[in-house]
Amino acid sequence: MKKLLQKPIILLIVLALGVGLTVMMVKSKPAVQHNSTAMVPRTVDVIRVQSLPFRNRVSAYGNVEPAISLQGKAELNGKITYLHPDLRQGNSIAAGTVVARIDADDFLVSLKQSEADLQSNESTLLQLKEEQKTTRRALKLAKDNLRVGEKELARIQDIWKKRLIARSTLDAEEQKVIQLRQSVSDLQGQLNTYASRLSSETAKISRAREQVKGQKTTLGRTEILMPFDARVGEVPVEAGEFVTAGTVLFEALNLDGVEINAQVPVRQMRGLVQPLQNRQLDLTVDNLASALDALQLKARVTLVGDQANAQWDAEVLRFTESIDPQRRTLGIVVAVDKPYAKVIPGKRPPLLKGMFTHVEISTPANDALVIPYKALHQGRVYLVDADGKLEIRPVEVLLLQGEMAVIDKGLSAGDQLIVNDLIPVIPGMPLKARIDSVLETDLRSAASGVVASQPGVVAE
Repeated sequence: MKKLLQKPIILLIVLALGVGLTVMMVKSKPAVQHNSTAMVPRTVDVIRVQSLPFRNRVSAYGNVEPAISLQGKAELNGKITYLHPDLRQGNSIAAGTVVARIDADDFLVSLKQSEADLQSNESTLLQLKEEQKTTRRALKLAKDNLRVGEKELARIQDIWKKRLIARSTLDAEEQKVIQLRQSVSDLQGQLNTYASRLSSETAKISRAREQVKGQKTTLGRTEILMPFDARVGEVPVEAGEFVTAGTVLFEALNLDGVEINAQVPVRQMRGLVQPLQNRQLDLTVDNLASALDALQLKARVTLVGDQANAQWDAEVLRFTESIDPQRRTLGIVVAVDKPYAKVIPGKRPPLLKGMFTHVEISTPANDALVIPYKALHQGRVYLVDADGKLEIRPVEVLLLQGEMAVIDKGLSAGDQLIVNDLIPVIPGMPLKARIDSVLETDLRSAASGVVASQPGVVAE
């Protein structure tokens, strides 16, 4: 048998039979059945992308300062003879109240002297006017006498020519006329001097009146009045103390309003000025106020600390002149009117100097595509497309605000945006959308700046 297998022909026949048998076995084996396993749709929470009324808001902080603060100073030297009993730090004093007096005796003496000088000058002026009238009447009489004398002289001269009288009679008449002419000349000269004398006396009266006015002004400065309804700050002087001009007597803080210089990060300013981004502005003195008005900014102030529930509406007044180079912030000054009104002890205190506050500044509502910030994934969003499958789409963010993002490009109204975590993320995977209507409502409220009322909030 071994010899038979060693023959090449026989070996080939055996191999051929083995291969043929193997092929027959493979072909006769039934085909393998493959079961198709489709992916189960994943349920995801979505919101419908909408154009919502959006108010851009920024948060800033600053200290309360009175809108008007005054340091009452002495305007002359003297001893303090009176201080108002309520002129003490923390008290309130009404406008027009005399709060301090400085010894006025010396100033009264000077005033009386000036008034006496004025009265004397006025009497002199009256006397000069009467003398002028008398001189004018005397001059008229002298001229009348001169005319009569000249007529008489002419008559005497005619008689003399006829040699009916003596020469001495003519000489006497001529002498008489000369005297009359001298009298007229003297009176005329005297009358001519009254103009300058009256002018000089009038000038003296004007000077005396100014002196009286100045003395009265000086005397008035011995009484210091509260210029407005004020809360008293520091009072560094006491009654009986001698003060010099320029000495600070008290500090007064106006009760009608306070201002807060709220420091806003420069990076957040873009959202506030967005309505003007496509406009070319000329920020001169005349146009600066109108540019600020065009922004239509609103502000709300709350206290930082134990009484953070108290709120005040504020008005945006102006931007500060420069940026803080260290904090990279720009000051926005807001004003609160009547900070001492509607006070509720323990809940709503007055806004006092130095209080630290939080200021929220907001723009008017403008339509924008607003989505939750958590729906952003490194510049992309996850959507459920029309076929119920996952679509990953890049977007451009215009700005971020808290837990919201405003989308500039990449989304359209009606897109179904996935708002919960999705693991794994496979483009085209089947999804089952479940609309989160609560989140849609909350997002609309947050975008418009409407916040649900909180227990304990005390507002105007």
